[in-house]
Amino acid sequence: MPTILVTNDDGIYSPGIQILAKTLKALGDVYIVAPDRERSAVSHSLTLHRPLHADEIKERVYSVNGTPTDCVNIGVNGILKAKPDLVVSGINKGANMGDDITYSGTVMAAIEARILGIPSFAISLVASENYLFQESANFGLMLSKAMLTRGLPDDTLLNVNLPNLPLSVMKGVRITRQGKRIYGDVVTEIVDPRGKRHFWIGGNRLSWEKGEDTDFEAIHEGMISITPLHVDLTNYSAIEKLKPLEETLISLIKTDKVLTE
Repeated sequence: MPTILVTNDDGIYSPGIQILAKTLKALGDVYIVAPDRERSAVSHSLTLHRPLHADEIKERVYSVNGTPTDCVNIGVNGILKAKPDLVVSGINKGANMGDDITYSGTVMAAIEARILGIPSFAISLVASENYLFQESANFGLMLSKAMLTRGLPDDTLLNVNLPNLPLSVMKGVRITRQGKRIYGDVVTEIVDPRGKRHFWIGGNRLSWEKGEDTDFEAIHEGMISITPLHVDLTNYSAIEKLKPLEETLISLIKTDKVLTE
């Protein structure tokens, strides 16, 4: 019977993770190891400056005073007796598409699992209210079963986004690429009653770059988006283009010159 570790960045009491974990029990033994509070947009943050504790709030359910990345590490290396067969991160309240995935604690938890050699996927529900978590959880069950049977290519994890619709009316499933968000103002300045300036980081998400095969387009068309990601961030297509820079720098080092312009 497979072992599945479930985590998120919305916190252990989020209905998304509770419904997901309950649904995945149809496949095997499910453990929840999740942050004790919301940790959205913490990206791949790992806590190194203080000890962490994991409270078992009920059987196989652990609350950690850390980040999603911490939770995966503690779950895999501290709580479970053996590596899980699968790590599932979610269900996130809101989309994780385009450039936003670099901020997402949900996606980075799945990346951490992949770094540790465990198949994983992140799952997010594109909505801001009236979340149909059970629909997403049902799809998460289907995908988990498929992954446990078929596996994934090396160094690959999946970023899944679902429209907030019943599965029966969705238009299908599409394997997509990461799109690109077009932002408005990223920082808003406000002044409190005492005249002190504050800054609110968030940005207005205006639109996205067009492209038929992107995660944004799939969701816009009422489809489930599955984007394969990998941990290797190397831009291989740029290596040859940067050879002249390599040669310039070698020459400068040899002559001990410093560019002034």
